Amino acid sequence: MKNLIRKELGSKITEKEISLIPSSFDIVGNIMIFSDFPDALKKKEKMIGEAILKNFRHICTILKKTKKHSGKYRTPKLSFITGKKTKETIHKENGVMVKLNVEKAYFSSRLSNERKRIFIQVENGETILVMFSGIGIYPLAIAKNSGAKEVYGIEINPAAHGYALENLKLNKLENKIRLFKGDVKKIMPGIKKKFDRILMPLPKDAGNFLDLALNKIKPKGTIHLYEFSEEGNYTEIEEKIKNSCKKAKKKCEILEAVKCGHYSPRVFRMCFDIKVG
Repeated sequence: MKNLIRKELGSKITEKEISLIPSSFDIVGNIMIFSDFPDALKKKEKMIGEAILKNFRHICTILKKTKKHSGKYRTPKLSFITGKKTKETIHKENGVMVKLNVEKAYFSSRLSNERKRIFIQVENGETILVMFSGIGIYPLAIAKNSGAKEVYGIEINPAAHGYALENLKLNKLENKIRLFKGDVKKIMPGIKKKFDRILMPLPKDAGNFLDLALNKIKPKGTIHLYEFSEEGNYTEIEEKIKNSCKKAKKKCEILEAVKCGHYSPRVFRMCFDIKVG
């Protein structure tokens, strides 16, 4: 990308300024999001953005993070660099489409392969619960690409839940998915059934809710627990899993710990696949 910008802007930008252009960004639908854009490029960021738009015709909007994921709903703060003034888009992956506002709901396009890893494990007739289901991407990907009997989703963020309801209609999957708005601690006790598979894709601290999942998993069921951890240093999380299983009087086995992407230089988003006896 830097070569394209160099070619497009010529003498309007120096080599030092080109070197400062971040190489890391996310693309969600037709929106490009830079996680960081240096203050040294403040006067030229719009010019750089317009050069990107000219060469990447599928991108309509360029944003930058001004605050990382935070707050009750773990959402980012984003500001415009250039392009169409919208933060809403339609993203496509794994055969489904999801509509979302990238500032109002947590979503990571980088987890597309992880979502595929999950749905190819699903066997015909499974009943599945997705805790912290967001805009519905996990329920939709599973319902679309597996023989799951039914998929439940619970989400506390009202904006994300609203988009999830839209996305059910967008993908015509209303008959296979049931969505609930609210706190999992309040919603789950009212669901009078147990599940073959439970996903816990909370951006942070999902382990604090493991007791809820253990109470709703069927014998020989699988829980997919997502946590942040340093590579190879999983002892604390493994102990938390063992203690939760012991408290719930469940026999548990950690089948695998899978890296799903970077969180910071030495910290990864991990998925712990847990088989519950």
